[in-house]
Amino acid sequence: MKILITGGKGQLGTDLNTQLSLKHQIYSMGKEDIDITDLDKVIDLVRKIKPNLMINAAAYTNVDGCETETDVAYKINAVGAKNLAISALESDSKLLHISTDFVFDGKATSPYIEFDAPNPLSIYGKSKLAGEQCIKDICSKYYILRTSWLYGKNGTNFVKTMLRLAEERQYLNVVDDQIGTPTYTIDLVNMVETLIQTDAYGTYHASNDGQCSWNEFAKRIFQFAEKNDISVLPIRTEELNRPASRPKYSVMRNYMMELQLNYRVRHWEEALREYFDK
Repeated sequence: MKILITGGKGQLGTDLNTQLSLKHQIYSMGKEDIDITDLDKVIDLVRKIKPNLMINAAAYTNVDGCETETDVAYKINAVGAKNLAISALESDSKLLHISTDFVFDGKATSPYIEFDAPNPLSIYGKSKLAGEQCIKDICSKYYILRTSWLYGKNGTNFVKTMLRLAEERQYLNVVDDQIGTPTYTIDLVNMVETLIQTDAYGTYHASNDGQCSWNEFAKRIFQFAEKNDISVLPIRTEELNRPASRPKYSVMRNYMMELQLNYRVRHWEEALREYFDK
């Protein structure tokens, strides 16, 4: 299969390129290679490559930055997705799009499934949901994967930030009133690889199993990294005084993966332990 990856130089895109290139012909594009907000350039690129599948891992993911750079957020997360959908329709290729748990408002008390109604709190969540809708409106051969709290060996993420701060401080303040699920890029890539071999189009939740707070996540990071001298203190979200609202509970169940493909993902702690073992 010929696969075009946008956002190919990011933490997820790099792992997608590494694993999928074992079986497929990959064209991995970073933002310096293609501006997904420019429809003409996207169409020209897709016409040249003629991919069977496009994977959009490109996004503006600075949640607080989206609040002040609203136009940029919508241009990348919504218009960019729309441009790829237009190109996918014209070239009759499949489109897989990476979305987020931030499309939900966090008022649930049990894991969100794909049939729950989104209600984003932030510009980031709203722009990502707009991107989802653009894809649904334009093309039929799509997979939308909502993931959460992503980390891996490439790029920047919470795990790397915690380890860096541990070199500078003896204690860290980490919020304990936001609940979600850390997701290892390798496990997300495995889900992508499984889905693209099917014609089971639609919206999917794609995260590891289980749930925790950011505070609990940090504690496990230091435990598995054998940095037991670091104290992780609990604080409330309000104490951070950040511009963007975060969902207090954004745990998702991979319900459609279970129903359609009988596919289940390992617990987040098992995945995190493997991350450090490697």
